Amino acid sequence: MPKIKMTERVFQTEARVLSNKHIALNYYKIVFSCVSIAKYARPGHFVQVMISGKEEAFLRRPFSIHKAGNGNFTILYEALGKGTGLLSQIKSGARINIIGPLGNGFEYQPSAISRQLSAVSYQPTVIVAGGMGTAPLLFLAEKITGHKVTKSSFDLVRLRSPQVAQDSLRSQRHRVLVLIGAKSKNQILCEDEFKKLGCVVKIATDDGSRGFKGKATELLEYILRNTQYAIRNTKIYACGPKPMLKEISRISSGMNISAQVSMEEHMACGIGACLGCVVDTKTGYRRVCKDGPVFNAEELIWK
Repeated sequence: MPKIKMTERVFQTEARVLSNKHIALNYYKIVFSCVSIAKYARPGHFVQVMISGKEEAFLRRPFSIHKAGNGNFTILYEALGKGTGLLSQIKSGARINIIGPLGNGFEYQPSAISRQLSAVSYQPTVIVAGGMGTAPLLFLAEKITGHKVTKSSFDLVRLRSPQVAQDSLRSQRHRVLVLIGAKSKNQILCEDEFKKLGCVVKIATDDGSRGFKGKATELLEYILRNTQYAIRNTKIYACGPKPMLKEISRISSGMNISAQVSMEEHMACGIGACLGCVVDTKTGYRRVCKDGPVFNAEELIWK
């Protein structure tokens, strides 16, 4: 399975803002018209955005590509600091200087190949999204499922027998489970969008206001040990806070399951020059912006 390597086409361009909508709390979605970036964007890639307004943020801000297609791409972001606060004020029609697509993305089985293999192989997929880590994972789910909307008819908690679970899923074209973790129910992102792709969606909230009470990683470990996702060949894809990714690495390595994690780090240049976003790996220090942001979890040294 080929990895989506550092894109060969990187553009610095003026992208036109089509919309910039407030969706909940401090969360926004901004859609850009930019054929060049949209054409070459892949799940896990990101862009570096120059934010300007009444004031100008000194450094570009990195944002995961949330969706891309038809000449447009979308960013999901949270307005917290100066830069994202300025971004939230930008109106439709504005032009923003952007560099991208950047980074190394996820390894995944494209939907066309998945459909060819579905009759002879069983490879469940689990996506774990923590907070704003949801941003790049919807794009990944779109590619894996091929935008096909199916209705799930099985109950994860009840499927404890591997054979029953496998028989139940043989008729389903795609097997994508999405675990969304948030502090509280009003911080859950993209639940409906994942469901429209035919994904099975489970929620975990720290305060128990919705779904499973606890961390998404606790729910992940329970599911891996008690449902069809423990059978074989499970693939885990995750993005979120570093403690969450560290715990996923522990769980996946202990169960000999493949896991890819998209790291969230502050970065200045976005092209590997400033060395401000390095992480420690078994083969030495690596730059999140250029060697990542996606890494195999087993490669990383967690501190």
